[in-house]
Amino acid sequence: MARVAPTFRPREPLTHTPDGKTRTLPLDRDRFTVGRSSASELCYPEDAGLSRQHLAIEKSGDSWIVRDLKSKNGTFVNGARITEPYTLGPDDRVTAGHLNIEFAEKISVPANTVVFVEGTSSTPVSTTASTNLQGLLNQDKDGSGAQMKALIRVGRELSGNMPLNELFKLIMNLSMEAVGAARGVLMTLEGDDLVVRAAHGEGFRISSAVRDVVINDKTSLLVRDARLDEAFAGRMSIVQQQIRSMLAVPLQTDDRVIGLIYLDSPHFVHEFTKDDLNLLTVMANVAAIRIEHTRLAEVEQAERMLAKELEQAAEIQRRLLPAAAPSVPGVDLAGYNAPCRTVGGDYYDFITYPDGRVAILVGDVAGKGMPAALLMSSLQARVQVLFDEPVDVAALVMRLNRIITSNCPSNRFISFFIGVLDPKTGELTYVNAGHNPPLVARRDGSVEKLDCTGLILGIMSSARYEQKAVTLQPGDAVVLFSDGVTEASRPDKDEEFGEDRLAESFSKLRNDPAKEIIEAINRQVHYFTAGSPPADDITLVIAKRLAVQ
Repeated sequence: MARVAPTFRPREPLTHTPDGKTRTLPLDRDRFTVGRSSASELCYPEDAGLSRQHLAIEKSGDSWIVRDLKSKNGTFVNGARITEPYTLGPDDRVTAGHLNIEFAEKISVPANTVVFVEGTSSTPVSTTASTNLQGLLNQDKDGSGAQMKALIRVGRELSGNMPLNELFKLIMNLSMEAVGAARGVLMTLEGDDLVVRAAHGEGFRISSAVRDVVINDKTSLLVRDARLDEAFAGRMSIVQQQIRSMLAVPLQTDDRVIGLIYLDSPHFVHEFTKDDLNLLTVMANVAAIRIEHTRLAEVEQAERMLAKELEQAAEIQRRLLPAAAPSVPGVDLAGYNAPCRTVGGDYYDFITYPDGRVAILVGDVAGKGMPAALLMSSLQARVQVLFDEPVDVAALVMRLNRIITSNCPSNRFISFFIGVLDPKTGELTYVNAGHNPPLVARRDGSVEKLDCTGLILGIMSSARYEQKAVTLQPGDAVVLFSDGVTEASRPDKDEEFGEDRLAESFSKLRNDPAKEIIEAINRQVHYFTAGSPPADDITLVIAKRLAVQ
């Protein structure tokens, strides 16, 4: 029995993880689950102390309850393990695995409220200091005014939005002007390599010692006179360029270095100071953060564009597949396709012929996503042309294989099945090019396989294919499927749905209409995988010969 507790309005629960991070869970639905499964609203796959489906937080009337989902390590509220639903009260703390979920009373004070209180004096006391922006810009004692102006300018200039290539040039120019450098170069780390992004001057020969100190030790470096510095005086890269004074600082965000800025002054045009080094170090930090923000913004923009393009590609792909199965006298047809990503590599189709026959086709391109989708669309186009007149199905499949082999990348291939059914005689003539063997369910409940009659498409251009035939009696049905059905896995253990389970289900469902058979198999796969997202594209096609009226 659930514990009875006074009704309280919890604020959004806070989830605390072992790494010190806090995550807020908006209470915008009636049920949340926590666990390692990706289907959970709070998913923590790295927490070994959690079960895949560990606990649920549910709304019950005006209250919220926590329910343990038969987890292995248990769910605890305020340190006590619960075995029954527990109604949450003020300041309750739920513990599961390494997570702590904190609840608290929602305070009925308007958010973001600030209250000002009367002061006792309008005159600042002796411990109070004050300044203003204009005063900082005008001060010039010890040159600090120039440095302050440089920092303020950096903040202003880098606050705008601009492409990365323009941002690199701006940072380079600001850095040189701030310290009076004659030459400079800005480089970013791309993998293990430093890539030049902006430069003023040419012929830079930077000592590897300078590079390593800046990148590996995250240290800013000032050399006032390279000729007198023991570490650099003997290095030809310094001597040949007549470098006298140099600065090198890391482009660093928090504890991560993303590149460096190098400035120098040949011929002793200007000797850099420690203040220059400090200024450039701070400027480089601000610049690095701006670079990372700009990169993230560009990545997000690219991802939005890609998502839009993928959705458009998915719409095009949906139009390539049948909107509905054709109406063919003497046979009940149905098809279903669901890509595991936005677009997929599974293909199915129906082609009707004037003499009453119908071709039933299924293909599965190796791989997922856009590459597989492109090959799928190519397959669909070629099939529509080649199988317009299926006089010799095996010969047409051999021709299709030669075309695909000449155009298909070496790491891609296509499994393919075509069956031409004559509803009048029940004869199904078929060729199976390495596809999952379709299953035939007989009226007596027995199930047969239509095994392969040749290699998968795209491997060997000279491959030959055999044409076979099987007769469907009235009431018999055949199911074509992709491996997304049979290889669907349980989330909690290494077990697949498998052909045997599909055959058993198909046999029991054989008397139902074709569309209902597909719906029932999909429900069974969904239940078997506990609703987990599919790992592969799923395709099902049913052809059922109708009884003679």
